[in-house]
Amino acid sequence: MYHTSFYLRRLHSLVGLLVLGVVIFEHIFTNSMAMGGAAALNGALAMMELIPRPVFLAIEVCGIGIPLLFHGIYGIYIALQANTNARHYGYSRNWQFTLQRATAWYLVAFLIWHVGYLRVFTKGVTGTPISYELLQNLFTSSPITTILYIIGMFAAIFHFTNGITTFCMTWGIAKGPRCQKVINFLSMCLCVVLCLITLAFMASYFVM
Repeated sequence: MYHTSFYLRRLHSLVGLLVLGVVIFEHIFTNSMAMGGAAALNGALAMMELIPRPVFLAIEVCGIGIPLLFHGIYGIYIALQANTNARHYGYSRNWQFTLQRATAWYLVAFLIWHVGYLRVFTKGVTGTPISYELLQNLFTSSPITTILYIIGMFAAIFHFTNGITTFCMTWGIAKGPRCQKVINFLSMCLCVVLCLITLAFMASYFVM
C-alpha cells in the first residue's frame, strides 16, 4: 500500500505540473489576446478551430480531461487526509499548504461550472462558438460571474505555481531549505505575474 501511495502521489504531482500548467498557460495566452480587441481574440480562437475536430476532441478528453480528473479525485483524497495547522504555526509554507487545499476545493466547483457551461453547454449543446463578444457579454452582464471567474483563475494560478515547489520537493529536485526557498520565491513571483495578466485581460472586456 505504501508503494502504491508513493507512486500515485508522484503521478498526481507530475500530472498537476504538466497538464494544469499547459491548460493555464494556454488559457492565459489565448485570453490575453482580448487586450488587443475582438479581432485579436477571435483570431486566436479561430486558429484553434483549424485543428481537426476528432484530434481536438481526443486532446480534450485524453490529454486534458482524464489526467485532470485523476488529479482532482486523488487530490480530494489527499486533501481529506491533510491536517492544516496554519492557525497554530503561521509560517509561510504552512499557509501555502492550507491555500493549496482550499484552492483545490474551489477549483472543483469552478471547473465544473467553467467546463460545463462554456465548453459542454454553450459550445457543445447550443453550437455557439466562444468569442470575444460572448465573453464580454457574460462578464459585463454579471458582476458576480466576473468575480467568481477571477477568483477561479487566481485559485488555478496559485495551485499550479505553489505546486511547482511541491513538485520539486516531492521529486527530490529541491533537496535543501535554501534551494526550496529560492524555488518557492520564483514560483510566487510567477504567480503574481500571471495574476496581473489575468486582471489585465479581464479589464479589457470592460474598457473596449
